[in-house]
Amino acid sequence: MARPDFKSFKVKALDRPDVAEEYERLSPAYELRRKLVALRQSEGLTQEEVADRLNTKKSNISRLESVSSSISPKLSTIADYAEAMGYEVKIDFVPLHSQKNNKDLQGTGEKHRR
Repeated sequence: MARPDFKSFKVKALDRPDVAEEYERLSPAYELRRKLVALRQSEGLTQEEVADRLNTKKSNISRLESVSSSISPKLSTIADYAEAMGYEVKIDFVPLHSQKNNKDLQGTGEKHRR
């Protein structure tokens, strides 16, 4: 019997509600780390070069970018990382369930009050 590839394993695993829920819960942390790595690579920098720009150690950059890290970085650390490469951080909020309940949050700059 052939071993399943990752894609088919993931599809099957996500059929389980508990796995799907945990996957969604962890998704933002993984996305952040992927974006940090992509930003650094798009600038043609190594982790060591980023560490030099931030006056820190390569191991700190490695931990910041690692999807297996259990440490959540501070927003200021992420902002410093982006700034070291000539970028700024943009934060966006998206509705969990219904677009219609949150339309006034999108594009108007106004606060939604309950």
